[in-house]
Amino acid sequence: MWLILALLSAMFAALTSILAKVGIEGVNSNLATAIRTVVVVIMAWGMVFLTNAQHGVADISRKSWIFLILSGLATGASWLCYYKALQMGEASKVVPIDKLSVVITLILAFVFLHEEFTTKSLIGCILIAAGTLIMVL
Repeated sequence: MWLILALLSAMFAALTSILAKVGIEGVNSNLATAIRTVVVVIMAWGMVFLTNAQHGVADISRKSWIFLILSGLATGASWLCYYKALQMGEASKVVPIDKLSVVITLILAFVFLHEEFTTKSLIGCILIAAGTLIMVL
């Protein structure tokens, strides 16, 4: 099931880029990001209530709150930068560079989470980075 959800995530992320590129034309990128964020907030809370998960808020630890808030700040910064880049550049170049986050995530997971970094991971990172470079040149 995780594979299906991951593939759906990739499909929706691709749609996000194309829809955003069309929608951001003539709109301030920060305003566009704020509009997108409101939609995401409504959708996310809708799922919380639909699945009756709202009661779990009281059980969230202080550590989890801190890291979820930091993650939200990182997401917001990413979206603001992404929308501005998308407004200024071509989607076919902005999106591959944005996806270098895969390489950065693997490195950060190795350094901070002590996850295994295998030869396969290294080759994958090199290929992603090389593919990105080829796409943006």
